[in-house]
Amino acid sequence: MFITLEGPEGSGKTSHIPSLVEYLRERGHVVFPTREPGGTSISEQIRDILHDIKNTEMHPRTETLLYQAARAQIVEQVIKPRLSAGEIVLSDRYCDSTIAYQGYGHQQDLEQIRALVKYATGGLIPDLTILLDLDVEVGLKRKKKNGEEWNRMDAHEVAFYQRVRAGYLEMVKQEPKRWVVINSDQKWESVQEELRKVIVERLKIAG
Repeated sequence: MFITLEGPEGSGKTSHIPSLVEYLRERGHVVFPTREPGGTSISEQIRDILHDIKNTEMHPRTETLLYQAARAQIVEQVIKPRLSAGEIVLSDRYCDSTIAYQGYGHQQDLEQIRALVKYATGGLIPDLTILLDLDVEVGLKRKKKNGEEWNRMDAHEVAFYQRVRAGYLEMVKQEPKRWVVINSDQKWESVQEELRKVIVERLKIAG
């Protein structure tokens, strides 16, 4: 099963994955955690370019294409082989981030973005996508307070992140069977418990 965690800045995706992986492994599942952009040597190099705070001149189209290059590499080198081997792949972000950030956030043509995403992924769609949702300004304050990596993608105006969040919620409406929304504006332990319940239930259905 291919499971992805999505959400705006400060939603807590990254902090939840290690505990989820440990929990699922204890239940006998073979789980491979990864992240986007990144997850391979080539993809991590592209991540460095994308996130470098000095790259302020980067055009949204350049940004979009770099994300697809990193994604194409991890899909072919890591995700597809792991899925073929019967493993659970748990990814911190995937192609929905591109639609949310580069599409809705930068207000680029959504059909063009979706076409690029389909090409980069070879049409690979997650079995389950969980949106950790919370107010944009709360998320940004949380990220600064927790001392998380502050990169070029965090340097936009609040209105940009509001469009991103609205984009995520629109995608949930479009594909309600794939998406599950969890309110991440609550205690970490409560969010983790909800994540475990959602994933275990989906695994039962798939099994």
